[in-house]
Amino acid sequence: MKTIDIGISETDRKNVAEQLKKLLADSYTLYLQTHNFHWNVTGKQFRELHLMFEEHYTELAVAVDDIAERIRTLGVAAPGTYKAFVELSSIKEVDGVPEAQQMVEILTASHEAVVKTCRLALKAAQEADDESSAALIGDRMRIHEKTAWMLRAITQ
Repeated sequence: MKTIDIGISETDRKNVAEQLKKLLADSYTLYLQTHNFHWNVTGKQFRELHLMFEEHYTELAVAVDDIAERIRTLGVAAPGTYKAFVELSSIKEVDGVPEAQQMVEILTASHEAVVKTCRLALKAAQEADDESSAALIGDRMRIHEKTAWMLRAITQ
């Protein structure tokens, strides 16, 4: 394999990639959780939540690809199995089908968890002077913070 010479040391590239792997796992797990809730939501807010969840998982589908490609750009293999995602993700699977309000609460907590993962990944990227990863992570953090805010507004 040819040497990667993008101005970031191999150690720093690997460190940032490890943090991005956690972000990828969280994002994919949240994608699946959101898609599951989209399929299974019922109740008075069905239409609103069904459409909102679809917007969220569609956005996440693009995000997971962007994150995985950034990991590859850094010269590291991106995880791509459920087993790897379970090991890396801070978001836990939900048993059964919760009520609509619980779905919103679970998704709020999951988006907040991704924000925390972003903060750790951002620190690693900043320490490595990896502006490309930092920009991607910052964009993801902003989206998850806003989504959590919107979801919280539904429960008030």
